Amino acid sequence: MARFKIFLEYQGTRYRGWQIQQNARTVQGEISKALQAVFPGKEFEFSGAGRTDAGVHALLQVAHLDLDTRLAPAEVRRRVNDELPPDINILRVEEAPSRFHARHHAVSRIYLYQVCRRRTAFGKNYVWWVPEDLDLQRMREAADIFLGMRDFKSFTADEPEAKSTRVLVDRLEIEESGDLILIRIQGSHFLWKMVRRIVGVLVEVGRDRLSIEDVRRFMQFRSGRPAELTAPSSGLFLESVLYEGESGEEDTQEGMVPLIRIRSHAPAAKSERD
Repeated sequence: MARFKIFLEYQGTRYRGWQIQQNARTVQGEISKALQAVFPGKEFEFSGAGRTDAGVHALLQVAHLDLDTRLAPAEVRRRVNDELPPDINILRVEEAPSRFHARHHAVSRIYLYQVCRRRTAFGKNYVWWVPEDLDLQRMREAADIFLGMRDFKSFTADEPEAKSTRVLVDRLEIEESGDLILIRIQGSHFLWKMVRRIVGVLVEVGRDRLSIEDVRRFMQFRSGRPAELTAPSSGLFLESVLYEGESGEEDTQEGMVPLIRIRSHAPAAKSERD
């Protein structure tokens, strides 16, 4: 039995998330069907580094695959990709140590969220359009509140009594690219809907509908307000999964790069006849 490390990307719009579910189309389910088609009758184990929600995308998801085969990693990739729908793509397959576990051995995850400041005909599935002006300085000030080992009990759909809600957030950056506002967050792990609720709260701060003190209170006392502000899944991407010895700096050394190009369009100047 060989163990492989799988690197893949997918557009999550048509799927009910990563994890296999009954009577629902999922990314893990589609890849499992492709594996069954390529290796009929063979048992395998296929597990990802994290579970993305319905509609969430991945620029780089990592998984491990246990499979009894003599095929080279590149041939496994080619044959499985031939069976996959076009919105799921295996980027690379590598041989991995038998003890490697995609989820348990990951030390950090990086998510990217794209907010668009104008209506777009091409990027609806990849952004959250926010037509109001946003104060990025206030958003950055609020973002600092989330850094470090903090309790995110107000920012998860999980039951705080059932699991720890403490998460280490290493960085939370906000930058601009044309009409896109790019929010990147890196942490040890993330709770269910945590990133989308953080983004929703930051946008409300940028709209001046929440204060910096409101955000501090959400972190100190459990509140249902962040749940009401959950950002849509369309703008969220799992950007990278990091393992021991990987810094992730290679992903950001040239600054944030948006997935799609959305040009800024200033209002046209009025003519003398207007």
